[in-house]
Amino acid sequence: MPILPGSTLGILGGGQLGRMMALAARHLGYRVAVLDPDPHCAARPVVESCLSAEFEDPAGPRELSFQCDVLTLEIEKVSPEGLDAAAERIPVRPGRHVIEMVQDRARQKRWLHTHGFPLGLVGEVEDADGLEALARKLAVPLIVKRTRGGYDGRGQLRLERPEDAAEVFRGLGEAPCVAEAQLDLALELSVAVARRAGGEVAVYPPALNHHASGILVHSQLPGPLPNGIGEEAQRIARGIAEALSLEGLLTVEFFYTRDGRLLVNELAPRPHNSYHGTLDGCATSQFEQLVRAVCDLPLGSTDLRSPTAMVNILGDVWADGEPDWSAALEIPGVHLHLYGKRGPRPGRKMGHLTAIGPDPAEALQRALSAHARLSPADR
Repeated sequence: MPILPGSTLGILGGGQLGRMMALAARHLGYRVAVLDPDPHCAARPVVESCLSAEFEDPAGPRELSFQCDVLTLEIEKVSPEGLDAAAERIPVRPGRHVIEMVQDRARQKRWLHTHGFPLGLVGEVEDADGLEALARKLAVPLIVKRTRGGYDGRGQLRLERPEDAAEVFRGLGEAPCVAEAQLDLALELSVAVARRAGGEVAVYPPALNHHASGILVHSQLPGPLPNGIGEEAQRIARGIAEALSLEGLLTVEFFYTRDGRLLVNELAPRPHNSYHGTLDGCATSQFEQLVRAVCDLPLGSTDLRSPTAMVNILGDVWADGEPDWSAALEIPGVHLHLYGKRGPRPGRKMGHLTAIGPDPAEALQRALSAHARLSPADR
């Protein structure tokens, strides 16, 4: 049964994704309540209430559920037991089975393999000896990742030689890890897919992504991809959403190798940085789509109104003082999205720029040019 406008949407997480989700929900006529450890989180100015609690505290989601008619999330690092407690009162979308699987990289890889989705060579390790043995079996280099936690390149290290396994394992906190054979990558891409409780599915065009030091630098939508790769990525993403009986939004990150293999990297059951361009380039943004999906409303069109590109704004651009927003906005087709975060610092996502254009390449050039104008030293 649809949860209609006028109801209250609860969001676990009040960062930039929660903020943009809340803004989309308010446009649709919903009230919004969030839970976040930071009482001054990015979403706070745009929601009716903000509950301060740690994400791992199982009491938090239950307490938030008393203020809401449906609960969703912007971050996977939440208590599964808390989701269960909230689900006793209201719908929780996506459900515990999705979040618990995604929280653990080893469990996620096993699920994908069991359901027949394509992966690179990967193994699980519990100790340094196991990592060294796996390195000799799969051949180095390996990308070693903690099974839990970590994002934007954190919580992972590269293993160059089997005999360095103990050092790498210590560097990762001597925690359980997955180790992946390094791939010869041609491209990185992603596909966002929404599924409502009633089973309707909507798939976005694939985004082409560029990373540096583990952080997404920019994305193009639609991504200029080799023939057939985008369609295959959409097919796989849809298949994953349906196999999970997803209720909400899922972004599937892919690797495309130089020898022509399309492989699943990781899953994110929430809005994704690579789809911020949907705010200005698509008929329905990923944030509105999520609200529609978790409230069991008809899903919106994923058609592109215009090719678009997104460039992240990190705290680094404040190094020489306040960025020159006016200079960036002089470029036609450019839009500025700031998250209202306090205290910019290097590597911290403070906002993003989007640009529309006649084609993805021109859109990206406009967005990059606008970003270059932010710092006086770069102009």
